[in-house]
Amino acid sequence: MNRDEAQDIFRNSEEIVTAGEVLTSVERMANAIKSAIGEEFPLVLSVMGGAVVFTGMLLPRLDFPLEFDYIHLSRYNNTTTGGAMQWRVAPRESVRGRAVLVLDDILDEGATMAAIRERILDMGATAFYCAVLCEKVLNKPKPIHPDFCGFTVPDRYVFGCGMDAKGYWRNLPTIRALS
Repeated sequence: MNRDEAQDIFRNSEEIVTAGEVLTSVERMANAIKSAIGEEFPLVLSVMGGAVVFTGMLLPRLDFPLEFDYIHLSRYNNTTTGGAMQWRVAPRESVRGRAVLVLDDILDEGATMAAIRERILDMGATAFYCAVLCEKVLNKPKPIHPDFCGFTVPDRYVFGCGMDAKGYWRNLPTIRALS
């Protein structure tokens, strides 16, 4: 991996969501989340590392009491295709008896979020909600759909706003798709 490879990835992509559209959508999602669970004192879990940018944009807009922690379940490992799920940081016992909101960058096929939901509910959470910045439109059924979603994106490899392309460009304020 090097700078030239990262630049090639950027050059072979197109912007599909502007930075302004991202911010507007995050504000809309924050209002919807507040209306739905703002009275529940939820535990908010961010899925590392893709959700870090989305989480950083959303959390300051959730102006109600909550607890925050993170989990890390990975399938991609800096590649563009999903593999076996690997729990790097599992949910803690603090999920028991709580409404839990999980934040992630993208819901693709839904396998990762479905595994997270199963684990959290098995650990005794009273309610499970998920919020994603993007949901990929696929022509096949998914095991889960987000409760809160910023954008639907085409069935292409997307990056920016925490999502990476081969480990690069998580830091972009826009969302781009590989050509």
